[in-house]
Amino acid sequence: MSVIPTYDAEQLAGMLAILPDVDSVELKLTVPDDFQRSAVRLLGIDPLDAVLRQVAFVDTPDLQLSSAGVVLRARRTQRRPADLTVKLRPAVPSDVPAGFRNHDGFKVELDASPAGYTCSCSLTVEAPDRRVRKVMTGARGIRGLLDDDQRRLLSERLPDGVGADDLVVLGPVNLLKCRFRAKGYPRRLVAELWMLPDGSRILELSTKAPPDVAFQAAAETKALLAGKGLDLSAPQETKTRAVLAALTAPDGERTAGDGEPDER
Repeated sequence: MSVIPTYDAEQLAGMLAILPDVDSVELKLTVPDDFQRSAVRLLGIDPLDAVLRQVAFVDTPDLQLSSAGVVLRARRTQRRPADLTVKLRPAVPSDVPAGFRNHDGFKVELDASPAGYTCSCSLTVEAPDRRVRKVMTGARGIRGLLDDDQRRLLSERLPDGVGADDLVVLGPVNLLKCRFRAKGYPRRLVAELWMLPDGSRILELSTKAPPDVAFQAAAETKALLAGKGLDLSAPQETKTRAVLAALTAPDGERTAGDGEPDER
């Protein structure tokens, strides 16, 4: 197994500067393809505990929103309401627009992996499943479902010249999400298996912790995963970026645009 990577002094200083002002820390690890089955077995993950989800993104065909640090997402979850998310990434806590920190569904989160960390802010609201399904099939646009605060957050970083007629629905893609506990580890873990249109899969392991115990959680998680033989120095990929790349590849499947008239 390769040497376990650690953050350098500059990375640690940057993290420590923003840690007191985030709402939570999410520790993430992407598992290489050739170790995914072994990881499921070694960690005791029961696939029958998994919940099915569908996720679609809304962007321009050349990903202008993503390039500007904006993620616009629609999500359906088995036996639960659907939801819509506007996320700005990166976004340090001091840049959060006024009036959002106390909004239900708003969070400032630090994502950390062996490759580094990033901070984001996002606002998620529930939406009727049937309407979100129409978004995913291209039968209606997503902007009509966003609430006023989501539109305001979106406007913070919406690229100049990009309007509703420029947006398309990318996806949806299916994924399995499983919450589980590993023997000897005090925190709940989450495994997400994303199934991309090109036939590839992304397996991400994660756990969340309050900012004041983030370093303890990181040490415990590193000890667990390294002890199970997971290579923490393996190449890491941003899940959203990898999914968007697959969806906009020449062979990726895309649905109709967001600029189509809404069906009320």
